[in-house]
Amino acid sequence: MSARVVLITGASSGFGALTARALADLGDTVVYAGMRETAGRNAPQVEAAQTYATEHSVDLRATELDVNDQASVDDAVRRILDEHGRIDVLVHNAGHMVVGPAEAFTPEQLAELYDVNVLSTQRLNRAALPSMREQGAGLVLWVGSSSVKGGTPPYLAPYFAAKAGMDALAVSYAAELARWGVETTIVVPGAFTSGTNHFAHAGHPADTAVVDAYETRYAGLMDQVGAELAALFPEGAHAGLVSEEIARIVALPAGERPFRVHVDPADDGSEEVSAVADRVRGEFLGRVGLTDLLTVAR
Repeated sequence: MSARVVLITGASSGFGALTARALADLGDTVVYAGMRETAGRNAPQVEAAQTYATEHSVDLRATELDVNDQASVDDAVRRILDEHGRIDVLVHNAGHMVVGPAEAFTPEQLAELYDVNVLSTQRLNRAALPSMREQGAGLVLWVGSSSVKGGTPPYLAPYFAAKAGMDALAVSYAAELARWGVETTIVVPGAFTSGTNHFAHAGHPADTAVVDAYETRYAGLMDQVGAELAALFPEGAHAGLVSEEIARIVALPAGERPFRVHVDPADDGSEEVSAVADRVRGEFLGRVGLTDLLTVAR
């Protein structure tokens, strides 16, 4: 069997970079680590990926991919298909976080956030799924967030809403791809406060007057939330747990990948709520005669 071909978005740092390396380490795998500005600000990340590939004798390739640009997405997918004829695994990892009172973000800021976290997945799907449907096999793996159904501290509302939108899209796609033989897995990380750039590179509200007003009642709240989240994590928990779990899932035989997996050492309750939601989904599909959509056609 030829090597599996994987495309992962947002692979310049954090979960994405860790996952690209973990997948390459599986062996017999060609990993395309998608990132934008490979000849500009991410040139050091491109070099780091090349160095890792050389030192570990793996096939890890940084590739230009701006998930906010359909032409860039189409070009990246076309390059891979021209070289390999297929994409076996598509990993939706690209995302962006913002922090601050919800009211202080402009509608335009929310639209930009949804573009990165939600619309980007649609761009990739429309580019890559035709070939995956034609081959009758593949895996679409979505990197979600425990905030979708777990504990949700304030000042992260726009990010939570965007991740919830992505999760809803993933759930619907799972059913619509099942008869094509394309699997879906949703990996749900908790609030990892270190090992990623989510918090460090988070965006902030444009309306500073509203931010100042909220500071009169919620002074220092974001620092408090960050400190409390960090304190919830048990000693030894690290962002690599997410990349290791993704690699484990990708390595499983086709048809045996789980629909949803949580990686949340702090246990914010998302796994418990998701279990109920996913059970109800399965029961409802059964009631409307669509039980077959819960498993992948083989």
